[in-house]
Amino acid sequence: MTLRWLSSQLWRHRVSGLLAVLAVLLLLTLLATQSLQINRFAPSRTHELRPTEERRNHREPAHRHTKHHTQNTHQTPKQTSPTSDDQQRAHPPVVFLKTHRTGSSTVQNILFRLGERESATFAFPYHTYQFNYPDRFKAAFVDELPEGSSQFNLLCSNMRLDLTQVKQVMPPNTVFITLLRDPVRAFESVFSYYTSTVPAFLSAYRAAADTANRGKSALSVFLDSPNSFWDPNEPGNGLAKNPMSFDMGLNNQKWNTSWPEDLSQLEEAFHLVMIAEHFDESLVLLGALLGLDHEDLAYVRLNSRASDSVTELDKNMIAKLRSWNVLDTLLYEFFMQVFWEKARQFGLERLNVEVAKLRASTESVRQKCVSRAAVPPAELEDLLRPWQTESVTIVGYEVQGNLSLQDQGFCVRLMLPELQYHSHLYFRQYGRDMRAAPAD
Repeated sequence: MTLRWLSSQLWRHRVSGLLAVLAVLLLLTLLATQSLQINRFAPSRTHELRPTEERRNHREPAHRHTKHHTQNTHQTPKQTSPTSDDQQRAHPPVVFLKTHRTGSSTVQNILFRLGERESATFAFPYHTYQFNYPDRFKAAFVDELPEGSSQFNLLCSNMRLDLTQVKQVMPPNTVFITLLRDPVRAFESVFSYYTSTVPAFLSAYRAAADTANRGKSALSVFLDSPNSFWDPNEPGNGLAKNPMSFDMGLNNQKWNTSWPEDLSQLEEAFHLVMIAEHFDESLVLLGALLGLDHEDLAYVRLNSRASDSVTELDKNMIAKLRSWNVLDTLLYEFFMQVFWEKARQFGLERLNVEVAKLRASTESVRQKCVSRAAVPPAELEDLLRPWQTESVTIVGYEVQGNLSLQDQGFCVRLMLPELQYHSHLYFRQYGRDMRAAPAD
């Protein structure tokens, strides 16, 4: 008991020591921020998951997605039935906490493909595509266990994390993973993507239209005085400050004394926290964790914005972004260190070799599958057209022609947007369309 107690104390001391170092770094960042600020102010139903010539020749304009809209993409070539009690999957159960605008749609696609290939049982939301976001996750938000399945194998739909509730749904041997991104880039992407739906962002967008702010981007106007737009009591403003901390279930409004313990619990719970700026290295570690080969991990980047939808950032804006999202900076720096600890345990030289192999395999898959990349939504058929927000343009992919049916099925799934794939897998599992969200 003494050794166990001592080990526990050392572990807590280790986390606290790391947090102290990070706190000093964050203080220096805030001081630099103040200096900069002083200087400045002196879809439709489809019949199969493959494109057809008819659809290529009869494209329709992109339609807007609403809260109650679902896309039916479930009529596909015959698949095997969901995993039954007497079947053993080759990989452990997985929970992927899908964070916003971090590259998580790409990781989700990898897991969707894996789950479909293995006839895994997905823990899907009871309504639509998200687990009652932005409410904290509850076990009651999950749809029923399908007949013939003894447990859920994969949970990778959007939610705000509550570890205790998630563990009530998933088996004890579940692997927990998530993905974090540099807070500056993550927030810029969140702001542009959700300008019309997050109240704080929408207010800044409207203010940017005033003559007094002529020539300024909405993001720049927001960062000039974020507290004037942000109401912490507005439920829809969860993503408006420290959005990654919010998704991770942390207090995203301000530092409090529970943060060190909360970070320690997250580090203990998550087997891998991937880093977007080291995406391929992250995938190699994910592959080692789940027993996946290079083709399993091959990807194209999904839910990406057109280049003209990305806001250019100057040094002053970057400093303000870090200051406004200081808790996300702490979260990111903490798990960056944890990530490289895991990389060293894996072996850095070995990691570099495996990354090179993954990139070669991914490039081969892309050349086989992708006819055109960064395709505007108006030029994409419904099946492969990503959901479009009112404030940004999301581009997609066009599939190569003259593929075998097997290759075409693989390639379409590789580039299938999140909502279409989610809807397809839901129908495959339950034999019905997804339920719309209840009316307010």
